[in-house]
Amino acid sequence: MPTIILFDDPAIRLQLLPFTYTRPVSAIRCGISKISEKWSLWLDIAVSYQTSDYLAAAFPMLTSYDSIYINGALCPDAGLVEAIENLPSQSALISGDDILAIRCNELWKPDMGISSYEPQHYSGSFTLIRNVWDIFAFNGEQIETDFVKITANKISEPLIDPFTHCYNLENIFIEKGAVIKASILNAEKGPIYIGKDALIQEGSMIQGPFSIGEGSVLAQGTKIRPNTTVGPFSKLGGEVSNCVLFGYSNKGHDGYLGNSVLGEWCNLGANTNNSNLKNDHGNVKLHSYATNDLIDTGLRFCGLMMGDYSKAGISTMFNTGSVVGVSVNVFGAGFQAKHTPSFSWGGNAEGFTEYRFQKALDVAKDTVSRRNLTFGEHDEQILRSVFEQTQQQRDFEC
Repeated sequence: MPTIILFDDPAIRLQLLPFTYTRPVSAIRCGISKISEKWSLWLDIAVSYQTSDYLAAAFPMLTSYDSIYINGALCPDAGLVEAIENLPSQSALISGDDILAIRCNELWKPDMGISSYEPQHYSGSFTLIRNVWDIFAFNGEQIETDFVKITANKISEPLIDPFTHCYNLENIFIEKGAVIKASILNAEKGPIYIGKDALIQEGSMIQGPFSIGEGSVLAQGTKIRPNTTVGPFSKLGGEVSNCVLFGYSNKGHDGYLGNSVLGEWCNLGANTNNSNLKNDHGNVKLHSYATNDLIDTGLRFCGLMMGDYSKAGISTMFNTGSVVGVSVNVFGAGFQAKHTPSFSWGGNAEGFTEYRFQKALDVAKDTVSRRNLTFGEHDEQILRSVFEQTQQQRDFEC
């Protein structure tokens, strides 16, 4: 089997900020798994990454004489896997202007283009995560695709709690160690996947498609609407609809979160809410890092995009189509700004100051250590680089 390298398309990576400040494109979670985990499962091989220089130490690239470079924003399916596995050497799998994959015997980078390679045109449909809102927009269908692949030839753990009621039990899969107590699970319109050692506490109500990762918790009385993913080691409460939490993040209390994406190591204080629909029912506009302006998402429903290590104080209110960068501490009265730059401290009403790097670093280290994990040298280098890259945004907006 050739070496598999998931590459960052520079234009797509820019459109997926703030999430790609701290990870390659293929480390984004959509559905049950990260894109990189999907490819590893489908191809039954470890994958590596071609990404920005400052991320490369944490996400290394492994090359060989025979390498297949796959677009890191591309989600696998049976048709794509067959086309890529059968891709001849020194050829490129393309669809329109999209480079889906390259197979070659030398180092390749996206800025080199494909003029040296024989084009192979892919006529099938495919899912490519181009924009931040695609993460939640495609989440339901990706849960369904991942569910089939992950649970194939596996047997679910039995549901032993007599006070939990299930609709369409055969579409619910429970991993070893998961605990469910006095809840309602409705998988009539999509599958429900409950990861290893997950805890569904009393009174939770879940509508599929839904996925909860290893070690994560739904607090008492949580209301989960369709197309929601909770990554590993997270805690979720209140009312949540069509959201993705990458992992290690908490929204443990009451409050509404809809059509939103939270990165890793985020925390929303009690009674934090977001709007996901404009009063005039028009299309939602969202801050774009590519244009440094608001762009039309084409969606009626779009909520909060929050980068890694960011936190919101109690009763924080986010307007329709809000973007919060990396390592932000946002709080205070009224609706917050449509865009809060990385390493900002404050609120829209109170004003912002720069979140001093050493203080932000200390908080990040403490946040990670609370989960008995190590915040390493690579993590610090990544945050330092993001701090430097986003300096001008804070100078301009704060």
